[in-house]
Amino acid sequence: MASNITPVVEALIDNVDTVVRGKRHEIRLALCCLLTEGHLLLDDVPGTGKTSLAKAIANSISGSWKRVQFTPDLLPTDITGVMVYDQKSGTFSFREGPVFTNVLIGDEINRGSPKTQAALLEVMEERQVTADGVSRPVPRPFFVIATQNPRDFQGTFPLPDVQLDRFTMRLSLGYADAATEATLLSSYHRGQRDDELDPVTDAAELDGVISEIDQLSVTPSINEYIVAIANATRNHTDLRLGVSTRGTLALLRVARAFAATDERNFVTPDDVKAVASPVLAHRMALTSEAELRGVRLSAVLADLIDEVPVPRKPGS
Repeated sequence: MASNITPVVEALIDNVDTVVRGKRHEIRLALCCLLTEGHLLLDDVPGTGKTSLAKAIANSISGSWKRVQFTPDLLPTDITGVMVYDQKSGTFSFREGPVFTNVLIGDEINRGSPKTQAALLEVMEERQVTADGVSRPVPRPFFVIATQNPRDFQGTFPLPDVQLDRFTMRLSLGYADAATEATLLSSYHRGQRDDELDPVTDAAELDGVISEIDQLSVTPSINEYIVAIANATRNHTDLRLGVSTRGTLALLRVARAFAATDERNFVTPDDVKAVASPVLAHRMALTSEAELRGVRLSAVLADLIDEVPVPRKPGS
């Protein structure tokens, strides 16, 4: 594997693991998302470490990061920025919002109103903010790491399909196992903070790693395999919404990153399978009839992947 990727990834995983313990696989998947300069949605019940993971990743990168706590009264301009009138000069100037950073943590994003959620649509896709007719680019690399509570919790506004499709990956951490939780209790002390991590890489090095991963070899058979999976979701009778073209591109990029973190410079069907659920499941939606029957999206996707023929020669 090319020189720079493995040391950076291992250092990031080890660093984040000191805060979010017992979740190395989930940390690796989260980093695969970020190594595509994608956006990550952490979806789980409260208290499972979603915000701790987001802050640990942000603190591991020696770049700028900002956190926004979403609430029902948060305004779009509180995120993107606002035009401010200067009485002395008699002119308007743009005051940048928290999106002008390398890592933006959006905590409990589904507690913000739909209007405020929509303020992220442009910057997540185009890496720029348009205000008063002027487009202003955000720093690169740029990642959004958002957390949300389950949609049946009180006071939440479910993210619409177009917003979910902007997220490269959705992950759930789940509860810690008993041994890990016991270790957390024994090492806990009052005043302990999650933001005391030292950075192990910087934005420039990370940008280089992202560029390096983009050059990983992908054969036509792998591209055809990804397209076949996407087409299967679009034609399934239990799905009202299949995977978009943005979704197929995301699956390709994350599969590349997953291969790179395994110290390989080519992508196999197993890489695609390993990341298919966190990359694709949130882009799909069940029909109302399927929901009434109790069908689960994860089960539909798993069945589809089993049915799609695998290329005969992995990585060739």
